[in-house]
Amino acid sequence: MILNHFSYRFRVALLWIVAAAALLGTAIVSSADEKGDKPRERISFNSGWRFAGGDPTRLAPHLDYDAIRSWLLPTAAPLLGPGTESPMRPKGNLGSDIAYVDPDYDDSKWRALDLPHDWGIEGPFRQELPGSTAKLPWAGIGWYRKTFDIPASDAGRRFMLEVDGAMAYSMVWLNGQFVGGWPNGYTSFQLDLTPYIRPGGRNVLAIRLDNPPESSRWYPGSGIYRNVWLTKTGPVHISPWGVYVTTPKVSQDSAIVSIQVLADNPTPASVNLELRNEIYTLDGTGKRSSEPVVATKPYDFRIPSSRDTLATSEVPVPKPRLWSPKEPNLYLAVTSLIQDGKVIDRVETTFGIRSIEIDAARGFVLNGEALRIQGVCMHHDLGALGSAINSRAIERQLEILRSMGCNAIRTSHNPPAPELLDACDRLGFLVMDEVFDCWEKGKNRNDYHRLFRDWHEADLRAAIRRDRNHPSVVMWSIGNEVIEQWRDDGPLGWKIGSHLAGIAREEDRTRIITGAFNEGESGFNGHQNVMDAMGYNYRVERYLPFRDAFPSIPLYGSETASTISSRGEYFFPLSDNKIDPVMRTNFQVSSYDLAAAPWATTPEEEWRAADATPGYAGEFVWTGFDYLGEPTPYNDDATNLLNFSNPADADRMARQLAELGKINVPSRSSYFGIIDLAGFPKDRFYLYQSRWRPDLPMAHILPHWTWPERVGQITPVHVYTSGDEAELFLNGRSLGRKKKEAGQFRLRWDDVKYEPGELKVVAYRDGKEWAEDSQKTAGPAATISLEPDRSSVRADGKDLAYFSVAIRDAAGTLVPRAKDLVRFTLDGPGTIVATDNGDATSFESFQAPKRHAFNGRALVIVRTKAGQPGKLTLHAEADGLAPASSSIDSVAVSQVSRKGGKE
Repeated sequence: MILNHFSYRFRVALLWIVAAAALLGTAIVSSADEKGDKPRERISFNSGWRFAGGDPTRLAPHLDYDAIRSWLLPTAAPLLGPGTESPMRPKGNLGSDIAYVDPDYDDSKWRALDLPHDWGIEGPFRQELPGSTAKLPWAGIGWYRKTFDIPASDAGRRFMLEVDGAMAYSMVWLNGQFVGGWPNGYTSFQLDLTPYIRPGGRNVLAIRLDNPPESSRWYPGSGIYRNVWLTKTGPVHISPWGVYVTTPKVSQDSAIVSIQVLADNPTPASVNLELRNEIYTLDGTGKRSSEPVVATKPYDFRIPSSRDTLATSEVPVPKPRLWSPKEPNLYLAVTSLIQDGKVIDRVETTFGIRSIEIDAARGFVLNGEALRIQGVCMHHDLGALGSAINSRAIERQLEILRSMGCNAIRTSHNPPAPELLDACDRLGFLVMDEVFDCWEKGKNRNDYHRLFRDWHEADLRAAIRRDRNHPSVVMWSIGNEVIEQWRDDGPLGWKIGSHLAGIAREEDRTRIITGAFNEGESGFNGHQNVMDAMGYNYRVERYLPFRDAFPSIPLYGSETASTISSRGEYFFPLSDNKIDPVMRTNFQVSSYDLAAAPWATTPEEEWRAADATPGYAGEFVWTGFDYLGEPTPYNDDATNLLNFSNPADADRMARQLAELGKINVPSRSSYFGIIDLAGFPKDRFYLYQSRWRPDLPMAHILPHWTWPERVGQITPVHVYTSGDEAELFLNGRSLGRKKKEAGQFRLRWDDVKYEPGELKVVAYRDGKEWAEDSQKTAGPAATISLEPDRSSVRADGKDLAYFSVAIRDAAGTLVPRAKDLVRFTLDGPGTIVATDNGDATSFESFQAPKRHAFNGRALVIVRTKAGQPGKLTLHAEADGLAPASSSIDSVAVSQVSRKGGKE
């Protein structure tokens, strides 16, 4: 099924398809440009907020969703399709009696802060809170207020508030007047402030959020945790998310770029306009070419009064620079609306030229070539930073994943932050953009099922319209492990899937529509017929039966493995039984990478099934990084049930829990990650690297080799390598040379008896030495080492420096079980914003400037100060250890170029 063609419809849009001749040449400079006017301004609205927790008085049920539903629904009206009745706003002014809404309310005693902000990550951790959501106090009500001035010269302009994400049930007032809101905390939304704004005077914005308990299966975060913008335009303007770029024809020699523009005229008179598109190349730093590679002649079109109008042009691009993970080439489309010779609006859209398809024979195909998906699932939190979005934190995660060989991200299980997609575009990652974790039937008392009937259409259309210009996005996922796939619901649940897939196809016919299904029968009960590709979660036994039954339907692993481990923890004796209790001790899980959740598999089991399945398109591993919440297998008695979407399994577990009673556990983050919460690779990282980067000479030994209590005891040694055989040495003595057999992905020496010294492996490929690795017995902890992730950072108040902390012996060897408390101080224009160590059982505050090492390692995150360049020096000290310091430069933004997209 080829998916690089183009078709689309907008609601209530008068379609004007205008054939435009494309010309090579210089962009026409408008009179607005010549005068320095800005037809459109998009201003960061993150600074200068005030925050308070809780309501001024007891407002519920006055502001519960059922009470305010009719007030919120009109916000969704622009996103509803033909045939859907447009909700009308009730009369009056909701919330006018609430003190915090009053623009004259004195908020000077509220906390001053800048966005993005996640109040939940600030803690403190509480043992009685559920581990499923990280034992953090994220649930509750919060208020934000911002006072700002609008110049009198802006009278007559339109003002749009853009919220990238606010958790949850947003309600917005401007100058005491209710504007609108959006319940789903993951969806980006816009509100028209024009009727309520006061040009030439003071304006006060008030936002209330209500994050109900039992609304999430993982840590959702709190507050306005993504970026907020104020966009100013003229009365006639390009609609929000109104530019849609596709590439219906792609080859190495030429491409056709289709640019569709939705323009809005809310005025009482028709207007005659010209539309012009210019296409520029972008380099790895995001800088555009000095001249456009192609520009269209301006052409005329008309927008009737109080209508929006759609115009499309097709632009040929000769010798295109195609986008791919190896070469993430990007372009910039500059779209201008011109009236009477003046540019009245302009939108810049980053895009890539590439074609995608997926079929049952070749799997996923990019630009005509088969490409195996080597992906991971990711939740949206950023570890110690919580859910508050930060571009550098995202970039760092992607850089670590890329070094493993990862080329794809699944946004589990919600629309991501726009910054993640920007980074994936630039660094070269494929993205499975997921929208829903549940449909009409919920998994938690207060989760999205409460909103599905009212909001699914608006949420789905909003997610697709926002993200459809990103070349990284290749799949829309319309559901994850939905209850409607199971039992008696299965034969009917596909109808909901068909409805959602229809909405998605109305918005975008250029990408693969899919879902993630963990019921084996979902591939046979109708769900497979409404998707472009079938995604199975943990159903390796169904791959071949599905392929035999449906030889024409593409198949991939939408969620695989769920192997669990703790970095640097190893328990004995070794067991190949994935649920053997011997692999779980002290609320940690052995890092031999043989333990998995009951429903899950080891990586090797997935790979053997994948290699036996013709046309298997690839996988998304659960998960790339550890994340906050869902600490399987150490859930408490409430969250265990949430591991089972199958009602029969949930019933069985409920009976077991009734017998066992309540058992509190300290775990606050997951064990699923290939990389721990702090960003340190676990052993499993190297297992995936050995498969995903087969041409990289690498070898990795596990476990560490510091076991004074195990002298003479069997201590199995495993080796991950991209070679095909390896020889193991202990203190210079060969312990044998082993060769990988078919379906074998690790080499094992399970009878090694521990003795201190050096363990070394030499890997071979095709009979020649390929790579080597060693583990040495560490002496007593003697010193601290600090290693920053970069030599310089931007002095913009947002950039982050990550300092890796290691406890070492006198010879510099990592002390692999060190737990020393390390204290940190910082000199220079920056702030220590977080510390971590990757320990899922740690209740230490993420904001504390000290941290116990976990198995020899810890992490410090430093943020720069805006406009204050200088040297940042981090100091670390611990009792009985030699201290350490490390410096980097914080430089003026103009001096730093952003890293390009190639490795």
